[in-house]
Amino acid sequence: MTETPALPVNAIEVRGLKKTYAGNKKSPAKTALRGVDLTVPRGSMFGLLGPNGAGKSTLINIIAGVVNKSEGTVRIWDRDIDHEARDARAALGVVPQEIVADVFFTPREALEVQAGFYGVPADERRSDELLAALGLSDKANAYVRALSGGMKRRLMVAKALVHNPPVLILDEPTAGVDVELRRQLWDYVRKINEEGVTVILTTHYLEEAQELCDTIAIINRGEVVACEPTQTLLKRLDTRNVVVTPETPQEVLPALNGFSVAPRPHGAFVVTYRTGESSVEQVLAAVRAAGVTIKDIATEDPDLEDVFLAMTYGDASRPSPTQD
Repeated sequence: MTETPALPVNAIEVRGLKKTYAGNKKSPAKTALRGVDLTVPRGSMFGLLGPNGAGKSTLINIIAGVVNKSEGTVRIWDRDIDHEARDARAALGVVPQEIVADVFFTPREALEVQAGFYGVPADERRSDELLAALGLSDKANAYVRALSGGMKRRLMVAKALVHNPPVLILDEPTAGVDVELRRQLWDYVRKINEEGVTVILTTHYLEEAQELCDTIAIINRGEVVACEPTQTLLKRLDTRNVVVTPETPQEVLPALNGFSVAPRPHGAFVVTYRTGESSVEQVLAAVRAAGVTIKDIATEDPDLEDVFLAMTYGDASRPSPTQD
């Protein structure tokens, strides 16, 4: 009796990954990745975030086999991309940022061709199942050129899943997609993740990453500056906000010693304080001492956008993450 191979602990392991693009007469060599170490646990919904030019796309393209690395190792589903390239690629489905589709195929034909590329036997193909799951059954026989942008993106997700890979990379999958199609896509992604597929997501919609991902890595100037469970990452900032709605809208913001104050709509303002140094009660005392009568208050914890900005743009000693 043949034993079923044990599943790997990690879906992807990256160690010491470096990439330098060669220079030419017009531009010098550019280092995109500076020794990246990254571990993506099996079964996770993993967010990979970073500013434009930070190295996200280079990292994704190396994992996907589109770009050659300069140094380091990458293992996909415990297969080394150098020594077990075919098996490593078979374990991976990639939905690229750019829409890539043969406009003269129908969605069903596109999935059948993609399945053929991966050597999926005809009786094991799931074309109609994937089309139904992604809400494309009624367009199965329409030409791809007649599909909307959102439908083409969902078709790309289906193409990435034809060979039933255990790991799926989604590179900016909801860019330019309307709210309803975005919701449908995330419902399906959650479903396959619950069924065991490891999902790696890159997105500029930080609220999506915060809601969907259980683990998030932030890459900045070719280095991983954070890689933690989402809730742990959100606790990195030691600041909180108190939103104050005064009885009478303030034409001039109150000056509160030791606190930063910023305007909010409808005459309200927000006071930011450090949790280890002050408390809500001290904030309210300072507001009252400034002569403001308080009508209502609300507190806000830092969200992923606050953490992201602090870790990528917040260090004045470092160059802008979008500049070389």
